Amino acid sequence: MRELTKLKKEGHDASFIVRKDELDLGMTESSKAELKGASGRPKTRMDKLLQDSAIVKDKGDMAKQVELRFLMNPIGLEPSDTNSERVGKVVCKRTKLEGEPFQQKPIQTDETETLDADLVLVSIGYKGIPLDGTEELFDNQKSTVANEHGKVAGDNNLFVSGWIKRGPSGIIGTNIGDANDTVASIMQFINTQQDVSTQNKKGRVGLTDLLHTQDGVDAISWDQFQSIDEAEREENRLRSDAQPREKILSIEEMIKASS
Repeated sequence: MRELTKLKKEGHDASFIVRKDELDLGMTESSKAELKGASGRPKTRMDKLLQDSAIVKDKGDMAKQVELRFLMNPIGLEPSDTNSERVGKVVCKRTKLEGEPFQQKPIQTDETETLDADLVLVSIGYKGIPLDGTEELFDNQKSTVANEHGKVAGDNNLFVSGWIKRGPSGIIGTNIGDANDTVASIMQFINTQQDVSTQNKKGRVGLTDLLHTQDGVDAISWDQFQSIDEAEREENRLRSDAQPREKILSIEEMIKASS
């Protein structure tokens, strides 16, 4: 984000655009509350960066422009006026934020805006789904594993972190705080349960032995992983000189490369 704000300053034939009115729309009372305290510092830095880059009306005179739009929900595509087989527009609905701090959701309004477009890139998105046999632990409404501060609901020794814990949101900094929250739950759980410090632990050797006893499990050792790594770096696999590697996507091919 910071590099985008420097496009014009560093002499690139491009400008970075953020609309002041859209930033103001997102600054609800709950948003202000989220910016307070130590947990809100990353968001505060991001907000300041965007506010410093925001414009009121003028979009600049650069031939190339990178514009970020906020509180806009794409609801459909329209064809080009000159070629019905190509995209020409993206139809969006304006949204607004509602909810308590850290629980805000975008709610669609009746306001519609149509954006010209020659190319549309659609994100694959993310939605958590339960593993077989864990349906009772899953929150279908939120598409996350039901948990409290990372401790999976119910009488179990299970913990979660990341998107399956809170849903698809946040950045690397968000994951750090999220992981700390789960680790704190783990430590609290250990301190209140049976003392595990004296239990016999076999560590990596025990894990390796366990994997080799499981039917249908092909465990890859560190040496085998290095063989896969070497295979992915082979020059005859690369599509350009700039590539450091070409990932092996097939499990069967990975196993073959590891032998």
